[in-house]
Amino acid sequence: MTVEAQQPTQGRPKQGLGRRQRARLSRGIQYTVLVVVALLAAFLADWAAIAKAFFNVDVAMAQFPEIITLALRNTIIYTALGFGFGLGLGIVLALMRLSSVGPYRWIATAYIEFFRGLPALLVFVVLGFGVPIAFQIRFDIYSTAMLALGLVGAAYIAETIRAGVQAVPPGQIEAARSLGMSPMRTMVTVTMPQAFRIILPPLTNELILITKDSSLIYLLGLANSQYELAKFGRAALTEHESLTPLLIAGLCYLVITVPLSRVSDLLERRYVKGTASKSGRTNGGKA
Repeated sequence: MTVEAQQPTQGRPKQGLGRRQRARLSRGIQYTVLVVVALLAAFLADWAAIAKAFFNVDVAMAQFPEIITLALRNTIIYTALGFGFGLGLGIVLALMRLSSVGPYRWIATAYIEFFRGLPALLVFVVLGFGVPIAFQIRFDIYSTAMLALGLVGAAYIAETIRAGVQAVPPGQIEAARSLGMSPMRTMVTVTMPQAFRIILPPLTNELILITKDSSLIYLLGLANSQYELAKFGRAALTEHESLTPLLIAGLCYLVITVPLSRVSDLLERRYVKGTASKSGRTNGGKA
């Protein structure tokens, strides 16, 4: 009786699409939409106007070599100054956040919360215009870039370093202390090197953000010799009435940020691979 009851069910065709069929249908629809949008863009766009606006060869050639020797160089200098100052201040703030002394933790927390909530643009304006009016103290353009980028970047870098320090296995610190190392020596020779290995990828991302924020320095008014990429591109836009200079400036930013992104990905993969290898050896040893 059981066999007779199952026969109609086995002979009945399945209703609807299977899981793989639905996935293939979904991909087919997505590819179709993409092709349709690309064809519409190809037929409807005014390619002559686009080429004239973005790919004017004469205007592009006129940007060299100053966009490299002047604008790109200044962008790298502003970024290096801001990141260096931010990294140093970030280490101090991270150690204060981890301190057992309450006021240190409170001061570091207040600083981090304050500067993480402020746009970098406002810090540039305060240092460039507010401080000279209020205190009659005027910074040069390099000091302003270093302080503005560093003060904001330090808030993010401090939290990154703090997370890295806390990610170091406690057994490593306990082993160092059991060998007679002082807390400071343990922090400098054991904890910090391992923490920086962990946080190198997010630190690289912070460097990329500071590179892009360096364009805000143009708000303070720059001499020709102080132009960075964004200001250089904007000045050339006014002169040539073409978007080509901005395109070239954008490509120069990519010359900096894309290799940094690849380095960040490489470091992250190496760290994950190294962690997996250590875990495997540890498990193998236990077994």
